[in-house]
Amino acid sequence: MAQPHSSDTVVTLEAIVTFVVTTPLFEDLDPAERAEVVRIVEVQRLTDGEDVFHEGDPGDAWFVIFDGNARVLKQTGSEYREIATLERGACFGEIAMLDSQARSATVRADGPLTVLRFRRSRFEELLEQGSLGAYKLVLSIARVLSQRHRRLTQQVAQLSPANAGSTSRFQISE
Repeated sequence: MAQPHSSDTVVTLEAIVTFVVTTPLFEDLDPAERAEVVRIVEVQRLTDGEDVFHEGDPGDAWFVIFDGNARVLKQTGSEYREIATLERGACFGEIAMLDSQARSATVRADGPLTVLRFRRSRFEELLEQGSLGAYKLVLSIARVLSQRHRRLTQQVAQLSPANAGSTSRFQISE
């Protein structure tokens, strides 16, 4: 895998291509499809403690961590609670991008952070053009969401043994 880049290193096109080739999210894309994706990517750098986006913001893009770590924070009242940590190669922001709803959490840099940003408008253009690569990425994102849902289901099940006889349940359908 490519070496991480420090916050003062220029992110080259070669480094982005290498990252896309070696990151599981993009593994089903052929070289031409990768080129389409790389063409629309933007590099965004953040400093420690800087927010990529806030809970409630419009979902105008999705992201992949190129270098660094991030924390996912959920606001409960006036406080933020860390609900996940994200590392190199993790995607985030895809839920709001897919369902056009506001951001469901805040994502904050945990140290220097470099992300690849995919604007919704540019990604949707690829979909409208019939880009097989864009459709493959949607499928990859669906797989990531499915894996996260399975982990969450397991975590919820582990939280509720004391309530085994209880009638309270989580509603998961509309």
